[in-house]
Formats: sequence, C-alpha cells, structure tokens
Amino acid sequence: MSRRRPPPRESLEPIEIASRDEIVALQTQRLKWSLRHAYDNVAHYRQKFDAAGVHPDDLKELGDLAKFPFTTKEDLRQTYPFGMFAVPMSEVVRVHASSGTTGKPTVVGYTHNDIDMWATVMARSIRASGGHRNDKVHVAYGYGLFTGGLGAHYGAERLGCTVIPMSGGQTEKQVQLIADFKPEIIMVTPSYMLCIADEMERQGMDPKGCSLAIGIFGAEPWTPEMRAAIEARLDLDAIDIYGLSEVIGPGVANECIETKDGLHVWEDHFFPEIIDPQTGTALPDGEQGELVFTSLTKEALPIIRYRTRDLTTLRPGTARSMRRMDKITGRSDDMLIIRGVNVFPTQIEELILKDKRLAPHYQLEVYRESHLDALDVHVELRPDLAWSDAERTAAARDLQHHIKSFIGVSTKVLVRDVGAIERSLGKAKRVVDKRPKG
Repeated sequence: MSRRRPPPRESLEPIEIASRDEIVALQTQRLKWSLRHAYDNVAHYRQKFDAAGVHPDDLKELGDLAKFPFTTKEDLRQTYPFGMFAVPMSEVVRVHASSGTTGKPTVVGYTHNDIDMWATVMARSIRASGGHRNDKVHVAYGYGLFTGGLGAHYGAERLGCTVIPMSGGQTEKQVQLIADFKPEIIMVTPSYMLCIADEMERQGMDPKGCSLAIGIFGAEPWTPEMRAAIEARLDLDAIDIYGLSEVIGPGVANECIETKDGLHVWEDHFFPEIIDPQTGTALPDGEQGELVFTSLTKEALPIIRYRTRDLTTLRPGTARSMRRMDKITGRSDDMLIIRGVNVFPTQIEELILKDKRLAPHYQLEVYRESHLDALDVHVELRPDLAWSDAERTAAARDLQHHIKSFIGVSTKVLVRDVGAIERSLGKAKRVVDKRPKG
C-alpha cells in the first residue's frame, strides 16, 4: 500500500499522456534536428557519419536511425575534454564528468537550455515517484562533477519542493537532519539508504517511524528483493530512477508510483533502442538487449546512438504513454559500479602497470559490507624483487591512494606473494564477485 497517491492526470504534462502517433511525430522532428546539429557542429560526428556513408537527410522515419554509427565512451575519450561539444564554450554554463580511463574522465557540457530541460525531466521524475510541490527533499547523492546531486537538486526545485542539499557521507548527520527537518522524500543510492536505516537503529530510532514517504533510488543496480527490504524496513515507497551523465544525468527514465512496473523513458527528449550487443542489430520491443540512447534536444553535447552497455527490455507504456524499460539486469561489458562509481578493471590495471614494484597479475574481489559494495584489489610483487613488510605496506598504500585519486573509489589493496593469484591459460578472471545473488 503506497503512502502517496499518484499525481492526478491533470497535473501531468500533455506529452506524458499523448498518443503514440503524437510522440512519434515529435521524436521524428527532433531527431532530424539532433542529427543535423551533431553533423554540422561536431567534427568527430561528421567524420563518423561520412565514413559510414550516411547523412542527416537520410533520416525519413525513426527506423532510419539504425543506419547511423554508434557512439561509445571511446569517442568521448578520443575527443577529451571538449571535442564533442556542438556549441562554443561561451554557451556552456556547466560541465560534469564521470570516471573514465586514468586521468581521462568523460566530460559533458550543458547550455542554459540543457540545464532547463534536465530540471524539467527531473521534476517530472519526482512527480512520477509521488512527489508533490512543497515536499521537502533530502538529497544524499554526491554533489560536484557527479551528476546525481545537482540533477536531483534542480529537479526538486523546479517541482516546487524544498531541497535539503546534504550530499553523501556523514551518516550520523544524515539521520539527525532527517529526524529534525522531517523530509518526505529522500534521493540516494539504495545501498546507502540501508546504511542510513542502520544508523537510525543505532541511535535508537525506528526507521518505520521517520518522516520519509518516498525514496528515489538510482546510481547503481538494485533488485526487487532490495526494494521489498527497503520498503518493509522504512515504510516508504522505493522508486527506481535511471540516467547516465553522457545522456544527461539522472532523469532519463523513472518508475511511476501507481504501477512500479518498469521505468518510463522520457521519450520526448531521449530516444531509446535495444540492440544485439554482439552484432549491433536493432531488436524489436520485447526482446532483451543492450540499451542505446540518442538525445533529441541536447545542445552542448548531442549524443547519437550511445551504447550504454546496460542490458534491458523495452515495453509499451502503462501509467504514461511513453515506453518502459525493465530494471537493468546486467551489462554487456566488464564495468563494475561500486557505490555509484563506474570502475573498469582496465583502469586499475593501468595504475598497477605504472608501479615498477608490482607485477601485472591482479584480481578484484567485490563483496557486500554493511549493505554497501566494497572492493579489494589483490596484486603481486614482481618476482625479481623481495620487499620488506614495510615496503610492501607502502606499495599497497600508494596504489590505494592512486585508485582513490584517479578513479574515485575507496579500496583495500593487498600485496600478495609471487604466484598467489591464480593463473589462467585463457582469459584471466579479473573479477570475483562475492555479493549475494538476487
């Protein structure tokens, strides 16, 4: 039983309940503009389109988008930092960045109109979650280059809410402010919500008795079982939100409180496709594959057929006219998400290889610690070196520091003896995932 009623139909934007024909017509119009904007203003896109033998004028209907080449993180890395921007820097009012290869984050720019659109889809997401004007919203996503905190902040303000910009960490203070300010909504990762609940109990509070009625959870995959656990423990509605910085940030898709049956994609701004991750062939709705997004209205960084690597399925709309995507079930690459930070094994490998004391044999162990994901890095000494315990500790401390500095995630590094890490005759098993399944 939800603690909140869904928003009345008359409070929705007309596009949220428009006919499919109306949505498709708007998408086609905006997609033609976005392809032309990217081609005319981004040399990298123009080169890719020309190499593929396609031109923006080739798009007559939505299905023609399959003719155009994909965009990946590698394109953003090759053009670092601002080579994918389609407007001069004088029109860029904000920059965000996500973790990429060592020292090279993927950089995203925003014009005034981009910020306005982002606030609009975030406000729409909070309202779909059951949020009302004048609610107090406790934002416990991180602020800064990470898009979560500021994305939630601007969306809540746009809806007319009172924002409590707590950011992440300081769990005792999080609980104090929830107790004192009595927010109705919290926006945070689901795993950290459980840590906040633990701290409430440690302080003698009953999590069920707190003021929170809605939790809007994102930045990491979470299961229906975790939803049930959070809702039972805190007596709130746990709602899923989806986004990624390359597309805009959080607010690309969101569940509706009245159904909780998948995330409605805000298709007036983001066009979704599902492809076969091996062949790149576009798949029909109802089939699982890799999620691909094309921006329809972004000015500073138009994104064309961006491969998210997330695996899901597209389905017809229910609470809204726009299509739904299932909860993310996995990824088509080897990326880990540790406490909201994207981590690739190759990023850590680069740092290991830069340290002449360490061998290129390593293994990453992921496990759950007090509801939060944790990462241990096992690495070996070089076989031609024999270090004292103090020197081994120093090597571990240095690698731990570099991982935190360049990738943004805290780890525990264990420097092992030569031969301690299992060897493989085929593909090395770089990741051991000890997190509970389901």
